[in-house]
Amino acid sequence: MGLFSRKDPKIKHLKQKSDRFDGWLKCEECSELIHNQELEKNLRCCPKCQYHYPLNAKQRMELRLDIDSLKELFDTLTSEDPLKFVDVEKYKDRLKRAQRKTGLKEAFVCGKALIENIPVAFGVLDFSFLGGSMGSVVGEKITLLIEYACENHLPLVLVSSSGGARMQESILSLMQMAKTSSALTKLGIKKCPFISILAHPTTGGVTASFASLGDLLIAEPKALIAFAGPRVVEQTIKQQLPKEAQKSEFLKEHGFIDCIVERKQLKSKIAKCLSYFVE
Repeated sequence: MGLFSRKDPKIKHLKQKSDRFDGWLKCEECSELIHNQELEKNLRCCPKCQYHYPLNAKQRMELRLDIDSLKELFDTLTSEDPLKFVDVEKYKDRLKRAQRKTGLKEAFVCGKALIENIPVAFGVLDFSFLGGSMGSVVGEKITLLIEYACENHLPLVLVSSSGGARMQESILSLMQMAKTSSALTKLGIKKCPFISILAHPTTGGVTASFASLGDLLIAEPKALIAFAGPRVVEQTIKQQLPKEAQKSEFLKEHGFIDCIVERKQLKSKIAKCLSYFVE
């Protein structure tokens, strides 16, 4: 168990070179220089190549939902540390740091809301909270939201951006894959539509469970959507993957998702799709 007991890494981390300077940013996709104000005005999308930068939960809710329409649900649930897990730091310390950084109690925020006056059960994973990872509380909140949608006969809209299952909770986090997937069968029985939005990145146990089970799968442009990331796959198969192999465009071409929608058009697209299902 040397990995978990070693406190000081043998190799010191090099200081990363920043692509930000004096209010400007170099695009991660096309290397174009973008001013921060222009990036914000364009909904954090590169004006040249339309590369979609990640958003936090609050930003996604502001873009997707009608103003002040969200009534948050299950917001008192917080993660514990049942395994007393320690790697290079204690899991409970990681949680506290993530809570201070994001202002959230957990990686998943959900509630009842309106999208162009259509009532929905809405939830979003925030990648800035421990990589949007799914632990026992995230899985519980997703399951409770699904059950809430069933009880109130509401469409379900989930936005995923996640590194997968939360390793600090071991089997407890892996159980959430089956738990959330099983709960979605109730939604199907009630004939409540489920729209799953896959943002960059959506990987691991989230991709392998509820995020891929939507009646409609919508992805943002050039989003990484995979079970294992490209580096892990390349190390396993001893081959280099094509650059676009796990991007949303590749998945759409091969029938794994239904459509790719730019951020500025996503709210109206969701509302249009929901209008076919609701009276």
